[in-house]
Amino acid sequence: MGRHSADFCTHVDAHGLRPEVIQAAYRIGDSVTNLITPMMSYFGLILAVATRYRKDMGIGTLVALMLPYTLFMLIGWSLLFFVWVFVFGLPVGPGSATYYTL
Repeated sequence: MGRHSADFCTHVDAHGLRPEVIQAAYRIGDSVTNLITPMMSYFGLILAVATRYRKDMGIGTLVALMLPYTLFMLIGWSLLFFVWVFVFGLPVGPGSATYYTL
C-alpha cells in the first residue's frame, strides 16, 4: 500500500498541484459516496426508519433511492471545486496556493 501512495504523490507533483488541492478533491469523492455505503454509521438507523414506512425496504432499495442524491451532490461539488480552484484561482485553505511555485 505504501508504494501506491508514493506513486500517487509523484503523479500529483508532476502536475504541479499542491497536496491541499488533491485532498479537497479526494474529500469530495469520499463524502458523496458516504450516502450509499452500508458502512456509514447512520445507515442502519436510516434503514430502520425507512422500513416503518415501506415494509419492502432493504439495503439495495435504500441505496437505489439514495443514488440520485449522490450523483447530484457529486456533480454539484465537482463544479463548485472546479470553479473555485481553476476558474477563480481561490485557495482551498488559508495560506495555500493551488500550484507549486519555484
